[in-house]
Amino acid sequence: MSKQTIQTPKAPQAIGTYSQAVKVDNTVYLSGQIPLDPETMQVIEGDINAQIHRVFQNLQAVADAAGGNFFDFVKLNVYLTDLSNFPIVNEIMSEYFGQPYPARAAVGVAALPKGVDVEMDAVMVLDDTYSS
Repeated sequence: MSKQTIQTPKAPQAIGTYSQAVKVDNTVYLSGQIPLDPETMQVIEGDINAQIHRVFQNLQAVADAAGGNFFDFVKLNVYLTDLSNFPIVNEIMSEYFGQPYPARAAVGVAALPKGVDVEMDAVMVLDDTYSS
């Protein structure tokens, strides 16, 4: 078994005791991303649409650092403080993902770090050509 941590300055740095992602063989476990700007480490300004886009951009940066992309995602978990925003997640997700879509869960939560409205984490499986 090969295990390595994934780190990139193009995504927000961990704000706790975790890694941006951990790669075990060809599987990459991406930690939850919230709408933080990776340069300022501040929550971005804007509505839920802007927040969701920033989360997908942060996930993409970590996926890139691991040698993958959204096509490699097999599982996506979405955490929302207001589940009425779920249709917006679907709409924006279609801009980043194509079929076959990853398996997904949407979970309504009371609160998220830094008072944001959305967080997502993911699992991706890389093609053998990416494995180290």
